[in-house]
Amino acid sequence: MSEATVRRVLQRFVLPGDRDLDVVPLYVDTEDAMLDADKETIGSNKGAQKLNKAAARQAISSGTSLHPDAILDRRRLRVEEAQRISLGTYFNGFPASYWRRWTIVQQVRLDLTLSGLGASVIVYRSMANGRSQRVDGWTCETSGPSSASFDLTLTPFVDGGWYWFDVVAGDEAAVIEEATWSAEVPADRAEVGSVTVGITTMNRPDFCAALVAQVGEDPDVNALVDEVLVMEQGTQKVVDDPGFAKAEASLGGKLRVIEQGNIGGSGGFARAQFEALKSDRSKYVLFLDDDIIAEPESILRAVTFGDLARRPTIVGGHMFSIFAKARLHSFGEIINRHRFWWMSPKSAEADWDFGARNLRSSRWLHRRLDVDFNPWFMCLIPLEVVREIGLSLPLFIKWDDSEYGLRAQAAGYPTVSMPGAAVWHVPWTDKNDALDWQAYFHQRNRFVAAFLHSPFEHGGRLIRESLNHQLKHLFAMQYSTVELRHQALEDALAGPEGLHAVLGSKLGDVREFRKGWDDAELSADPDAFPPVRHSKPRRKSDTSEIPSKPSQLISAVLGGIRQFRGTRPLSREFPEGNMPAMDARWYHLATLDSAIVSMPDGTSAAFYRRQPEQFKDLFRRTLEIHERLYREWPTMARRYREALGEITSPEAWEPTFEASLKAGGK
Repeated sequence: MSEATVRRVLQRFVLPGDRDLDVVPLYVDTEDAMLDADKETIGSNKGAQKLNKAAARQAISSGTSLHPDAILDRRRLRVEEAQRISLGTYFNGFPASYWRRWTIVQQVRLDLTLSGLGASVIVYRSMANGRSQRVDGWTCETSGPSSASFDLTLTPFVDGGWYWFDVVAGDEAAVIEEATWSAEVPADRAEVGSVTVGITTMNRPDFCAALVAQVGEDPDVNALVDEVLVMEQGTQKVVDDPGFAKAEASLGGKLRVIEQGNIGGSGGFARAQFEALKSDRSKYVLFLDDDIIAEPESILRAVTFGDLARRPTIVGGHMFSIFAKARLHSFGEIINRHRFWWMSPKSAEADWDFGARNLRSSRWLHRRLDVDFNPWFMCLIPLEVVREIGLSLPLFIKWDDSEYGLRAQAAGYPTVSMPGAAVWHVPWTDKNDALDWQAYFHQRNRFVAAFLHSPFEHGGRLIRESLNHQLKHLFAMQYSTVELRHQALEDALAGPEGLHAVLGSKLGDVREFRKGWDDAELSADPDAFPPVRHSKPRRKSDTSEIPSKPSQLISAVLGGIRQFRGTRPLSREFPEGNMPAMDARWYHLATLDSAIVSMPDGTSAAFYRRQPEQFKDLFRRTLEIHERLYREWPTMARRYREALGEITSPEAWEPTFEASLKAGGK
């Protein structure tokens, strides 16, 4: 007797709810597909090997757009007479290769209902190299709603590929009434897994209240939520936001706000894991950043994918820019084990504008990308995984999500960054976190994660790379950053036992320490700084040019020699240059004794001054601690790995939460 099966919807046709024209290219495509336009733009010889690079990105779009009145509601789209539109888009294409690789689904069915005499539907599939093929078609023979179904195999999607459909209206306008992708699954996979949503917030009450409302006001998402936990760690409370009462009411008693001291993202999300385990109602815990705009459909898709995964799987979403909403900034993240650094896979693009180049014209988007972790701006974690491998590391911020992905991977639980599930978020490129107080957490936590997971006896290239970065910051007169990174290494070498103890206090310590350093004294007022003056004119003032690697090596040698010489007297009072953030590279700053340097977020600047004695002290200590890192690496790796299970257990976290509740006033 064959196993009983049920049909389950995997993905639904969806449109932007607020008719925001900036996001339309992610849902509906009115452009032609021009897969080989990159060859024409870049060239047909060596350049053809670098398909879809920056020179080709802006060269495709014709500017054709969808009229906002065509969006009838979240599920219905009007196609004008003789118009052709494609649903081969980020949110409405079906990412077949991901379902083929990671789930039990072997065949899908596209069901759609269409109105409009003579309107045609054409179903396509793509291969991993981006080439598309026509699969099937159908023509509507009535003006009223008519339905069609297409049974589609997932067999040929081992390495990549999508399914999608186009609609071509006939002599009258057509309307896509609805469309779904579904599959026959075993009856024991029919139940939809329930979710505890965890949102860690810090002084973003408006964003947080709006996000809670997005979860509560979507009836399908609300139905699968057991509880929404808001870990309130700021002084500007979400409960005081004008939109909070309505957001709370939309959840019908499912919202709980936990006020606690600021123990960072790792402390907030660990609290969500802890509470979800304690209540023992949900199948998943879903992390959402407090400064995102979500596509609620993404939550449904992530849960469905998790329910049908071959094994318990962490399911993450992608990140689009909240400022330029068709720009994709994170499609998948891996850890380069030799460098021990997070990065996108080589076949991926870190910044892709769907408004300029659609999915069907972009080769790299058709190849399946496998990842090591998913950032926690949107990440669905099975509680089965949490029970086995523990809670987040107590790292405050940075590397908690990547370490958790590696820890899960080592235990046999994969992470999938799923196309069609995404949020809009402030891009990392618009932040200042490599130079400010966050530099401490970047450095310490990178080494902590490497002690735990690096496969190399002495960390591979990590120690050498850390040394190089310290020297670059020294040449760039970023002395507070060098000192913070040095303290981070000392704390990492102190071992894992103190991580919980400093979780609530380290941020204050770091911020207090930075006070008084020239490179940390920021001002938003352009008139706060003296004018540029030179002891003698500079021979070359164009800082936008990126020198060759040999030139950078020469700059390193000459810059190093300059550090042991005195400074030009005029540079103590007057900057020798104004340096935009995008040009403030070490090889430019190493030629100056002082400069006004803009910050990457565009809000402020600092007056850098070269300090020879400070340089000598920091240079000496930099060499000493990196030699110590190399020498003690095997011992530290063993200590961290032996302590991992203990420091990430609910029992280890509980006293930290109790202390944090007191700090938060409850």
